[in-house]
Amino acid sequence: MNALIFYGGWGGHTPAETTEIFERELVAKGVEVRREPTLDALADGEALKRLDLIVPHWTTGEMPAELWKNLSAAVRSGVGLAGVHGGAGDAFRGNVDYQWMVGGQFVGHPHVGEYTVRLTGASSPITEGMPREFAYKSEQYYMLVDPGVTVLADTLYDHGGRQVVMPAVWTKTWGAGRVFYSSLGHVAQEFTDYPNVLAMTVRGMLWAARRGATERPAEDR
Repeated sequence: MNALIFYGGWGGHTPAETTEIFERELVAKGVEVRREPTLDALADGEALKRLDLIVPHWTTGEMPAELWKNLSAAVRSGVGLAGVHGGAGDAFRGNVDYQWMVGGQFVGHPHVGEYTVRLTGASSPITEGMPREFAYKSEQYYMLVDPGVTVLADTLYDHGGRQVVMPAVWTKTWGAGRVFYSSLGHVAQEFTDYPNVLAMTVRGMLWAARRGATERPAEDR
């Protein structure tokens, strides 16, 4: 199995340090990883289609149209896409199709501090065996979310005198490709502080990968 991780953009999300963790964890699972600090990694569309997994970690920024075409075509062909927090969910803000592929877009984080992450009960190998709910301390993302995603975990957002259930972890498809997204993981240190979140994230990446599982869960067909 082989994967491409590309990283960059706004430095506040520690893209280099976070993707080093992802690379280490994937390599430990037997994945051959190429980690690139440039969007030029998307320039060869045919090479992208031969991958099993693409992990973007590029907050804000702009993706040239030809590179977006290559990325989208690769995922539609069956290459998996998996990412976290703003590195995937607050990237390339001017590209609505990119947001649709990921399944959501960051709007804001009016709450920063402690909150509770809750599994939804949706059956998935990504969250199997995890605590039904757990405390987390970080930015709590408020997002616009595609209603077609399968939500694996959510949070209760209490702000401005009202409460809403906010999806935090989900899966979906883009053509033949599987997509995994988690809003958790503001900086690299959080994956050390919350090892269950790191484990879930790596599971999500392996699930999304082209050969990550022999059978696609029914909710994502």
